[in-house]
Amino acid sequence: MIIQFDTDKNIDGNEQFSALFEDQIKDELSKSSHLISCVDIHLSDQVGNKNGLNSMHCIKEVSSKGHQPTVVSKQSYILDRAVTGAIVNWQHLRLQSSVYSRLL
Repeated sequence: MIIQFDTDKNIDGNEQFSALFEDQIKDELSKSSHLISCVDIHLSDQVGNKNGLNSMHCIKEVSSKGHQPTVVSKQSYILDRAVTGAIVNWQHLRLQSSVYSRLL
């Protein structure tokens, strides 16, 4: 499973930064890691150096083998919360998909 981070010009996406979130993402996907080929995390600060409500934006795209990619997003005023929120959103989406598939 490949985990890639993309950041805009307003966020310093160094190796320490990536490592901080990579462990969190690996833990989240540990049960289905054998099915996942790639995880792309896109991070942006929509207002730059200015303070703004919900200015941090995280888009998470999970590509599974043989399926269409799943995309979730989250906005927050802190980058950590945007990433964590996207993880939670993906977990909810996965749960909803599981429940829906059982109903069919």
